Amino acid sequence: MHDLGVLVPIFALMIPIMAIWTKHQRQLAEMGIKSTAQESAEKAAQYATRIAEMEDRIRVLERIVTDGGYNVASQIEALRDTRRVEERLEDQRETSRN
Repeated sequence: MHDLGVLVPIFALMIPIMAIWTKHQRQLAEMGIKSTAQESAEKAAQYATRIAEMEDRIRVLERIVTDGGYNVASQIEALRDTRRVEERLEDQRETSRN
């Protein structure tokens, strides 16, 4: 019976401690929800920016392809020829160094 007398004040003190702990846990949960919502909004803004950039690139590509005076095949071949010339020059430089 003596042990029960000690436990009553301990239980009485535990009630406010539990209330404070519960309130703290609720606040932490709310902060987590707010930060998650903010992160989602930031990601949505980044995606929107990226989509806008890609749409701009697509418009440029459409303009290039549909432009009647633009010859894509000849441009590609010119780039290939330029690469071949650059590779030959690099090979000659390496040979002259050795």
